[in-house]
Amino acid sequence: MVFHCPISGYKTSTNTSYTRTELREMLRRGDTSISTQGVNENNWVFGSAPSSARNAAGGVDGALRATLAVNHVTTTGDNSQVGRVIVGQIHANDDEPLRLYYRKLPGNSKGSVYIAHEPKGGSDTWYDMIGSRSSSASNPADGIALNEKFSYEIKVVGNTLTVTISRPGKADVTQVVDMGSSGYDTSDQYHCFKAGVYNQNNTGSGSDYVEATFYALENSHTGYAD
Repeated sequence: MVFHCPISGYKTSTNTSYTRTELREMLRRGDTSISTQGVNENNWVFGSAPSSARNAAGGVDGALRATLAVNHVTTTGDNSQVGRVIVGQIHANDDEPLRLYYRKLPGNSKGSVYIAHEPKGGSDTWYDMIGSRSSSASNPADGIALNEKFSYEIKVVGNTLTVTISRPGKADVTQVVDMGSSGYDTSDQYHCFKAGVYNQNNTGSGSDYVEATFYALENSHTGYAD
């Protein structure tokens, strides 16, 4: 699957400043009588959520696994935005427990990987995994080049988030985030995975774009069968 998104592309909501081409996880299996939103059979909840939410949801906890290559990132625009793209997310009601970024600066041959965790109603906490998210980062020695395949796993068990980056012939890189105080284990919070390209540049040329090829993509949840 090839995901392509120019800066001048479509914005999916009035709340976003950026364009995207993504898949949004749907657990309802095409049953449109089930709402896309809410604690229901279309969405999943943390294993630390109350039993009422776990019983109503389509799944409990979860993992998203992908193998992909980022083919192109933006090369124009503001220095703070150039070269960055989100390739995987966990989305909650209004916030994002997890955003997985790839970023390659124009002067570098390899890109960095980092994540952001947004507590409910709070400010982002950032974690560099490979290289640096800095707008002045030097070429990351262990970075990932454009068109280079890598895999990621985003996993939630209870209030623990684990993100793992895997590459052939290299040791896995893992980041664990304790979400015990993040506010997502209440009866009203629901979640979905997203994958694709979420362009994080709105200042460059309209024709400038991000693109990624996904070679494998799968989800899993406790209580949700294929």
